[in-house]
Amino acid sequence: MDLRRYFGIDLQPGAVPFTGSRFEHLAGGGDRLEAANVLTADDLIAVQTLSVTIPTQTALDLLGGDLGPQLSELLSSIPSDVDMAEADTTDLAPGSAADRAWHFLNDQTGIGWVTAGKLLARNRPRLLPVHDQVIRCILGRPRSFWLLLHAVPHIVDYALHRKLLALRQSAGVPESVSALRVCDVVLWMCHHVGHRGTSCVWE
Repeated sequence: MDLRRYFGIDLQPGAVPFTGSRFEHLAGGGDRLEAANVLTADDLIAVQTLSVTIPTQTALDLLGGDLGPQLSELLSSIPSDVDMAEADTTDLAPGSAADRAWHFLNDQTGIGWVTAGKLLARNRPRLLPVHDQVIRCILGRPRSFWLLLHAVPHIVDYALHRKLLALRQSAGVPESVSALRVCDVVLWMCHHVGHRGTSCVWE
């Protein structure tokens, strides 16, 4: 099963888990009470497990410069204990604190949309998804990726959300991994090998 392979559960001798399996667990997670509204050095290392890097100057500005307090103010307005399936549309819509935090990271720091999303997913793993080129390749480019995902579980009485939790349990993945992250890993694992950037037939 892809989930077990990704998270390194019962691997064959010599095999290693994907580095992204440490993303949500490194240093206790980005949504732990004392760090949920503050970007830390642990968060910057965690996103590197998902194959992105943050320029040194930007990292320093986020950790000890003017950018850090601005981001913290936005994070403090984003729910930290709500799953996307249960969130209100206003938590994810254009103009929400989450949307403004994403634009802040993407536009003002210049780190790009992928890294911006991964940083927010580190601090709000239940609410905000990891979104990169592989996932975009599969799901396309909807006007709002967050609202697209938010709408799906509501179609049939949260059936998808319950299915993701059941997959997590059957794979033996820790409960600290959100349903949203399970969805990301399942999608990413099914296509990352075949994905070849702009030459990918799904792109």
